[in-house]
Amino acid sequence: MRTPFKRAVFGVIAVALLGGLGLTSCATPGRNGTVDAGQAPVDTSVTGAPGPTDDASPSSSPSASRSPSPSATRSTKASPSRSPSHVPTSKAATQAAESNIASRLHTIPDSTRQLIVVHSSGYGTSAASLETFEKVNGVWRPKFRMMSARIGTKGFSDSHVEGVPTTPTGVYGIGSTMYGVHANPGVKYSYHQLVANDYWDENPSSSTYNSFVHGTNPGGYSEALWQTVPQYNYFAVINYNIPARAATPARGSGIFLHVMGSSGTAGCVSLAQSDLLQVLAWLHPDASPRIVMAPSQNLGRY
Repeated sequence: MRTPFKRAVFGVIAVALLGGLGLTSCATPGRNGTVDAGQAPVDTSVTGAPGPTDDASPSSSPSASRSPSPSATRSTKASPSRSPSHVPTSKAATQAAESNIASRLHTIPDSTRQLIVVHSSGYGTSAASLETFEKVNGVWRPKFRMMSARIGTKGFSDSHVEGVPTTPTGVYGIGSTMYGVHANPGVKYSYHQLVANDYWDENPSSSTYNSFVHGTNPGGYSEALWQTVPQYNYFAVINYNIPARAATPARGSGIFLHVMGSSGTAGCVSLAQSDLLQVLAWLHPDASPRIVMAPSQNLGRY
């Protein structure tokens, strides 16, 4: 009887020791201390999950890494992918989105859901960058990659006037009609394909100053739109000084978003044609788009 008793005692001790070592899990910890086996992929289709531009770095807080995820405690079978160190929360995605340029602007109308921001390193350069954003669930999120742009050959100006090649700073809407020498590329706005005798009136003494006209040349700095290629292959009107306000000197006219030429512009914003077509096709009048233009250091005004 003494021999079986010893075996039973040793068996109980062995089971207790193994249980204390925690060797009942099927998953093997990885080198970083997290579970590798059975790791589930993150579903980025869920609203608020980070996209390619989101910064959703996991929390480094020790207490967060030890605390169980609320969703995991509700599950009948906890999944390793539910660990807070692996789940990119919508809060993290929102914080990343709220750190972009668009989220820091404060004069954009509440109705605006599409935004273009054109910014440069300062007032004296014609080299600029163009960024696009759209509002999703009340949060501004980047739409396309950052694009290289050109502005007026004398850079930005806070007091643009007629005949000076500067780009006016500020926040502006997009004109109700888009134009181009070529046929409609598929924009959501009304579109007019340019023909002979289509002008943009840039004569301050004209009654139709700073508007599209067809017929006789209005004079002054007015542009023969159908003859200006490749710049006017396609363009959108930036509603600067529209409707025109009387001023001396005149506040300026004909500020467009158009195809890039070989250098700076006379005051417009220009993009490579492929980039421009992407932006024009995206813009939708129902989204009340706005364009913001300023040196980077002055965007806080808007």
